[in-house]
Amino acid sequence: MDETAQWLTPEEQRAWRGFVRLHDKLVGRLSRMLQSESNMSAADFAVLVQLTDVPEGRQRVLDLAQALEWEKSRMSHHVARMAKRGLVVREECPEDGRGAFVVITEEGRAAIEAAAPRHVEGVRELFLDHVTPAELRVLAAMSERVVGRMGEDQP
Repeated sequence: MDETAQWLTPEEQRAWRGFVRLHDKLVGRLSRMLQSESNMSAADFAVLVQLTDVPEGRQRVLDLAQALEWEKSRMSHHVARMAKRGLVVREECPEDGRGAFVVITEEGRAAIEAAAPRHVEGVRELFLDHVTPAELRVLAAMSERVVGRMGEDQP
């Protein structure tokens, strides 16, 4: 370790490891629930959520990859798998021969509409039911600040 780097204090380590463990457990359980109850992977769900949050349900492949913090190759492979299942289509961009859009299909909309209510129930059961409103406000503010800072650092 670099001489100038500092180890985490016991309090920092406890908080960091607790956060990572919480994240891993929540994501793991929600992923298994989605797969077993909706036949959809967490990655499918993430892509479909992102597409339902943008106008016309379409987004450039690179922008979608950046929004999900995925490598471009991972996004391309995953979109190809989702397209085979009819959840999305890939459309070439007429203005930019190198760019392409990912567009949610009616089948993709139906799939996320079917999965979303149970996903919300899972989020409530596993997380929201166990935190106070004050803790939730602190978590939201902290998350927005940290994520905002990471966005500022990107070129």
